[in-house]
Amino acid sequence: MRDEKLCLYCGFCSWGLACLDTDRCVGCGACVDACPAQARRLESVLCDDSKKVKITVDGRPYHFPVSTTLLQALEKVGYIISGFPGEGQISAPCRTGGCWNCAVLVDGELKPSCITPVKEGMRVVTEPVAISEKPPLRLVSNFSPHQAGGVGTPHWLKPKGLFTATFPYVELACFTHGCNLRCPTCQNWEVTYTSRGSPVTPVQAAEALTLQRQQYNLNRIAVSGGESTLNRRWLLELLRTLRRLNPPEVRLHVDTNTTTLTPDYVDELVAAGMTDIGTDLKAIRTSTFMKITGVTNTGLAEELMRRSWSAVEYLLYRYRQEVFVGIGIPCNPSFVTVEEIQAVGRRLAALDSSVQVCLLDYRPEFRRQDIIRPAPEQMLALAESLKETGLECVTCQTERGNFGP
Repeated sequence: MRDEKLCLYCGFCSWGLACLDTDRCVGCGACVDACPAQARRLESVLCDDSKKVKITVDGRPYHFPVSTTLLQALEKVGYIISGFPGEGQISAPCRTGGCWNCAVLVDGELKPSCITPVKEGMRVVTEPVAISEKPPLRLVSNFSPHQAGGVGTPHWLKPKGLFTATFPYVELACFTHGCNLRCPTCQNWEVTYTSRGSPVTPVQAAEALTLQRQQYNLNRIAVSGGESTLNRRWLLELLRTLRRLNPPEVRLHVDTNTTTLTPDYVDELVAAGMTDIGTDLKAIRTSTFMKITGVTNTGLAEELMRRSWSAVEYLLYRYRQEVFVGIGIPCNPSFVTVEEIQAVGRRLAALDSSVQVCLLDYRPEFRRQDIIRPAPEQMLALAESLKETGLECVTCQTERGNFGP
């Protein structure tokens, strides 16, 4: 339901959420996660259990209440659901209909199980081999050139200070939908939580990116989000196709929060053609990680943060000479102290003192309109304090542009 007192009437429910096209709520929770004002909430209501539909799952018949998603149905009958790509029988990391990693075959077509309601007569197939015979799909938008670059863009390519508006384009980018985190300051929330639209195959996305790269005469292509790594098969096929369609000198840049990366996944990304990676290290303390990411389960937060740091350590240990690694650190007094940022700096300096580190000035956005954006002077002072930890390449993002190293 919608709380009229909190609602901002932004219209996102109408144009952003595909699950609201159904004639009844199925309790997927996508609208709750997506609402910038937290005006949406789920409420339990008494349902007539006699109103059930019959579907088949991998050849077995089942009956479910009409107000049920496919993902909920699969979980009820014993399928193992995981929030991590590649784990469980069904991997559902975003659960808002954007990443399509939880897709199953419904009457022969891929559908995201997290927001698709059960319907009478559905034939559902979850078998990985059958699914792999279909090209992977994902929602992607904002195919466009960018002037500022990202965390994984080498600092010498970025505009400095106030020159962003007149600076040439740095790279061609696209933004993948869906994320496994629920950051209250999400700066791309209209992309992250949008489930309405037509998903594309890796080949379709690669062809669109390549065409625009050629039109703008750029030698860098970036894949951002949302969280780009959630749909592993889609991302790997995108990189392989981009590598095939573009000259060897074109750099392929992946932007990620690193929480889903494992050593074998990193190996596959590099083998597929990734040359640059922008990694976000949200924190070094679990409590801070939870504030920044919106993850409310302590155990899950600890695991996500562990994976994030492990991925960065592996990248710096194994691929420092092959892949350009940029690391982003969130900065805002509402979330993290100067002491903790310095602790992050010391840990990174011990791994590789020359790695590029970018301080990100978290601004009022999404659900945290109450916070104050750090002043440029604060960011520059913090950058200097990070250099004292032993880091040699520290940049910072401010409202007046990028500065450093």
